[in-house]
Amino acid sequence: MNRASFVGLLLAAALVLGLAVAVWPRTEHPDSPLGLREPGVIRIGYAIEAPYAYLRANGDVTGESPEVARRIVARLGIPHIEWRLAEFSELISDLEDGRIDVIAAGMFITPERAHRVAFSEPTFHVREGLLVNPGNPHALHSYADAVHNRLVKIAVLSGSIEEAQLAALVRDPAQLTHVPDARTGRIAVETGAVQGFALSLPSLRWLALLHELGHTEIAAPFTQPDIPQGRIGYGAFAFRKDDTHLQAAWNAAQAGYVGSLEHRTLVSAFGFDDGELPGTVRTREVLAR
Repeated sequence: MNRASFVGLLLAAALVLGLAVAVWPRTEHPDSPLGLREPGVIRIGYAIEAPYAYLRANGDVTGESPEVARRIVARLGIPHIEWRLAEFSELISDLEDGRIDVIAAGMFITPERAHRVAFSEPTFHVREGLLVNPGNPHALHSYADAVHNRLVKIAVLSGSIEEAQLAALVRDPAQLTHVPDARTGRIAVETGAVQGFALSLPSLRWLALLHELGHTEIAAPFTQPDIPQGRIGYGAFAFRKDDTHLQAAWNAAQAGYVGSLEHRTLVSAFGFDDGELPGTVRTREVLAR
């Protein structure tokens, strides 16, 4: 073999190796019936957003979604979870690119996301809540109570479902105060800058469990908003669209767990109660809204 041929052979080998490395994340292992990239290891992506997912002081991953995922993985007989932290906005791209196998981050089922991922059946249905001053002096027992009183201002998290819902209801946009986080919303209520802070009930209960409600309380009773868009607030795990074996196996294992006494006891520690169970609603029904 002459020098030119030898160099050409090396270049061809390098090209083949490079292509193999490039496609490896999306290559299933032939010995994995669930299509995992590494037998016995499932890579789960999450983002920090308590109570759905967060880190304990010792660095352990916890929250409603990771803890439920742990139980499903055990039922599937997969011995090891590799947790991968990402920004929430990057999770779907990480899934599509093969860096993770599942998203466990309290992700809501939406038609837009369903164009890119395959969802499990719902694992929870978030209800809405309102943080108010002690005694609820403005008698705010629904979003309608708030928007129909021009003297009432409501804090909403920027980019949240509550923000979108109330923006569609208020006549005067000045009634809404946009805040970056739950602590800022709670302080706005305490100081009188607003008369209520709209947030999901699990998130409000989570603040109560952490003794972080300060001099506020959760409005009760509270009438859930009549949502013209249909079914929203249903959360689920997410998979690549071509990972049909993993999605099907996960749904089968999940069906025997979600709603059980063990499941209800587990998620109650994160502010979820029986009102957040998904019931008999299926993902296809959520997407058909």
